Amino acid sequence: MLRLLEIEFIKLWNSRVSKFLIIAYFVLLTSIALIAAIKFDIGPIKFHLAKEGIFNFPYIWHFNTFIAAFFKLFLAIVIVSMMANEYSNKTIKQNLIDGLSKKEFVLSKFLTVIGFSAISTAFIFVVSLILGLTYSDFNELSIIFSDLEFLLAFFIKLIGFFAFCLFLGMLVKRSAFALGFLILWQFIEGMIYLILRWKIDEHFASNVLSFLPLNAMSNLIKEPFTRLGAVQSVAKQIGEDVSYDFGVHWYEVLIVLAWTAIFVYWSYVLLKRRDL
Repeated sequence: MLRLLEIEFIKLWNSRVSKFLIIAYFVLLTSIALIAAIKFDIGPIKFHLAKEGIFNFPYIWHFNTFIAAFFKLFLAIVIVSMMANEYSNKTIKQNLIDGLSKKEFVLSKFLTVIGFSAISTAFIFVVSLILGLTYSDFNELSIIFSDLEFLLAFFIKLIGFFAFCLFLGMLVKRSAFALGFLILWQFIEGMIYLILRWKIDEHFASNVLSFLPLNAMSNLIKEPFTRLGAVQSVAKQIGEDVSYDFGVHWYEVLIVLAWTAIFVYWSYVLLKRRDL
């Protein structure tokens, strides 16, 4: 496995575009810390976002993983470009000639997906821990290390999303078309929801939507903003109920893991059947 990862690392590091996107991705993850610098001081109005509780333990695990997930598109470009380059540069054929089996080839790509996801998760853990220890009002160990399931959800969400990108890169062979199909698929899921809601009802449409890949990944980490104490206080004053279920559920994890397995298997089937 280490040999397969080493092969992929060499390929990525020799690509200027991939190297730039990977570095840009981790720089953007670090930029979450810049939220702490957002301040408004206009006369009697003083507002410091970091003091509004967004970096409090354990809420920070939810907030930071939700925000960090938006930056995954940078690595998605790397994944689909990685596959497109294999075909355009004929390296996939050369790897197979050199003795790499098709199963090992797909495994090397999936190991890269897991590697990116694991490093991203560890990175967010460190950044969140530093921000929390700096700004959180709660520093008891039992509070600091509660709600860590959001990190697990973040890790699984990235693996599922990148596995989807891997499959699209294998299917389309062109990075621009693969990314275009990714955007189109999000639109298709939205259309399926609207049609089912119109033809049947909203509850049934929502249930079906939760099983579709991109929405299943999105459901792993719900939006954290209505969980803030300040937002809930305002909602109560105007008579709104914002007591939603923000937790990470085992069945949502299972759906994404199932899609991950499907995408990896389909990638292997495509490669096995394709004439290189």
